[in-house]
Amino acid sequence: MRPALHLPGHFGEWLQGRLGPDGPVVLVTVAAPELGLEAFYRPRRGLSVQGAGLSPERARRFLARLGLRLQGQVVLRPCVAPGLGTGVSTASLVALAHLAGWEGPPEVLAQACIAAEGASDPTMFAAPDRLLWASRQGQGLGTLPRLPRYEILGGFCGGPARTVAADTRFADIADLVARWQRAEDLPSFAALASESAARCTALRGPADEDVSALVAKLGALGWMRAHTGAARGLIFAPGTVPAGAEAVLRGAGWRGVLRLQGGER
Repeated sequence: MRPALHLPGHFGEWLQGRLGPDGPVVLVTVAAPELGLEAFYRPRRGLSVQGAGLSPERARRFLARLGLRLQGQVVLRPCVAPGLGTGVSTASLVALAHLAGWEGPPEVLAQACIAAEGASDPTMFAAPDRLLWASRQGQGLGTLPRLPRYEILGGFCGGPARTVAADTRFADIADLVARWQRAEDLPSFAALASESAARCTALRGPADEDVSALVAKLGALGWMRAHTGAARGLIFAPGTVPAGAEAVLRGAGWRGVLRLQGGER
């Protein structure tokens, strides 16, 4: 089978937490189009779905919410194992919708994802990192500034931790969101991401994590993490990752070391 679709993923979050002590869980995703998953499709009678932990029964219920049907063999191959913070769950549902012919607005697709699993990443949108995303409601709460060009040297530290929709035990980041909306340069964005990551680690663990030591050793501007999951990354200005940095991260126990680039200005 040849891949029919590539669905983009993400790599943790720049920010994630409560918008006020009793507010909704919101996030600013780190877009990673090269991650996500490949969807393979072969027409046939009935529906068979393999990979990404998605059963045919759940797939049919999701498609029915969109008024769609699909017959054939679907194989989903994530670029990174599920549960590590790269959006595999959302990408698998979006893949099904597109294979079934979905051409509607991303807002409707997001609501179907929420109905199916209670939480969603905003990767069905063209510029997901410009949304202040309410991940348990499946809607954007505002438009955010364009990010400057950046490079992330990242990897995975720890085991899988799937998102639980009822889990709202996150730090209050209302102040960070307000400052993010006013930030203008990469050091400012990196400092805010580092603070969000540190608040999450202080509340949710792991207790022995000290990415700040790696930041200092490699001269990064800051760090970010999957607030649920194992993705971790150091934030650099483009072209400033020092030689040998990958080996340093591997020596610190990071797996699957990779580089991501993004930003618009």
